[in-house]
Amino acid sequence: MAAKSDGAPVSLRNEIPPECPSRSDPRPPQRPPAEQRYSLSDCCWTLCALLVFFSDGASDLWLAADYYLRRDYWFFALTLVFVIVPSVVVQVLSFRWFAYDFSETVESGTAAAAVVAASGAEESDFSTKDSGERGAGRTAAAGVLPGPGTGGGARGCCRVFMWLFQAIIHIFQLAQVWRYVHALYLGVQSRWHRDPERRHYYWRMMFESADISMLRLLESFLKSAPQLVLQLSIMIQASQVLPLQGLSASASLISLSWMIASYQKVLRDSRDDKLPMSYRAVIVQILWHLFTIGARTLAFALFASVFQLYFGIFIVAHWCIMTFWIIQGETDFCMSKWEEIIYNMMVGIVYVFCWFSVREGRTRCRMLIYSLTVFIENVALTTIWYLYRGPHTSDFYAVIMVCIVASSYALGTFFMFVYYCLLHPDGPVSGWGYIVEKEVPVEMLASPTTSLPPDLVSSPPRTLQRTKGSEREQGPGVDGDVFQVRPPRGAQAPVTHLTPRTEGPVIRIDLPRKKYPAWDAHFIDRRLRKTILVLESAAPVTPRIQYRCLGTPKEVMEYETTV
Repeated sequence: MAAKSDGAPVSLRNEIPPECPSRSDPRPPQRPPAEQRYSLSDCCWTLCALLVFFSDGASDLWLAADYYLRRDYWFFALTLVFVIVPSVVVQVLSFRWFAYDFSETVESGTAAAAVVAASGAEESDFSTKDSGERGAGRTAAAGVLPGPGTGGGARGCCRVFMWLFQAIIHIFQLAQVWRYVHALYLGVQSRWHRDPERRHYYWRMMFESADISMLRLLESFLKSAPQLVLQLSIMIQASQVLPLQGLSASASLISLSWMIASYQKVLRDSRDDKLPMSYRAVIVQILWHLFTIGARTLAFALFASVFQLYFGIFIVAHWCIMTFWIIQGETDFCMSKWEEIIYNMMVGIVYVFCWFSVREGRTRCRMLIYSLTVFIENVALTTIWYLYRGPHTSDFYAVIMVCIVASSYALGTFFMFVYYCLLHPDGPVSGWGYIVEKEVPVEMLASPTTSLPPDLVSSPPRTLQRTKGSEREQGPGVDGDVFQVRPPRGAQAPVTHLTPRTEGPVIRIDLPRKKYPAWDAHFIDRRLRKTILVLESAAPVTPRIQYRCLGTPKEVMEYETTV
């Protein structure tokens, strides 16, 4: 599915999207979070992420050079391959994104759309139409403005310099560093400026952070995960641990854990319908993945040190089963079916090492199945190694390895329970439902956010100004609450139906809104992203993004089967 921006204002009265059927959710209501600003904690988090990136890459290259000097050419080649190949894949993908974002055709279309937005910010309604073609968006007002290449020689020189600069950055494998620095710059700018410049800088920073999290997560499981298994296997096979080996393995493990938690935080921050994740929760989630992935990779390394061929067969079989399980779940992350299949295959690699939520709803059953599967596999792999280990491995050393695998997995499970029971953004979890520890005020149960239809993003992302409860009108526009909470005993929640405000510019996207934990379409469709950025910066009033609401199974099937 490809949405194209036509930039033409349409009648709000004639283009009201169909209402969504009411849904219920046993979780507590999502409180409308306060308008977020770039903080010192966000800056420190970005700097720490840069430190993790450099430590992971530098330790691997240093270890590869050490293998070469020791004349261990086989280990040198394997270590270097797991550094270069994933890095090249990430650089190609990053440069492709830059080329699309910086292309003249898209900039011309978005600039024309901005004129339409500025001309009627209070009453305009901007629509995106679904199209079967892939390419740059067409703009109804494209003939009004000259293209970006006609602004004179200075503008052309700047564009050439930017292309050359980005080419050099990506050739030297520094795309992630540049994107981190750029996100840091945008965050600081949003801190220094006032509205509306602050909103625009913060929004661009969120888009850049989303790109970084996707690229780094891909790189971590293509580079850090196999590198960790490789180095642990070498250490076990040689029955000794070199300082550089331990440094490289530790950096890879920290990088994996860091990126999984960071990805979840950025994803939640980008969703207007989800509460953000605190840094305490992120740290606990890092510890959770640190110990579970550590136990998993150590079990892999023990088994691979004895049965190299069977280990490869096991990994391929596990990946195939996990990928089929994910595809069977009918995820909705990408804009086309082929991209969705490729994405599912990549998530299958993640599932070789750890749990990764890819479907909306109660994940407890799926997580329990996955955790039991991983636990049985870890026990089986460690037991087989213990029974068939080499004669040079003493019983004391073998028992120590088994205890490390068991204790590490137990610690990871403990931190997982701490996260879900105490620090989950949606509230503590216990038994089969969510616990509301504090008494919920009556006005909270009927807050305007609980009555918003799921296709409406009143101010995406969470950084734009939100509609106050007094600015909304009551009416029968919504059949039922999107989020419902079981009120405390003795409290009766009033049934109030509210509709979102209709004044101000509306950016209407003719696509159904993707369900969490997927990214919204304006985060993964770069044409929508560029158009929305220009519309948002040109409009004096904060625009609202409205997705199409699919009310009938026929409409849902049409969108799901469109490529």
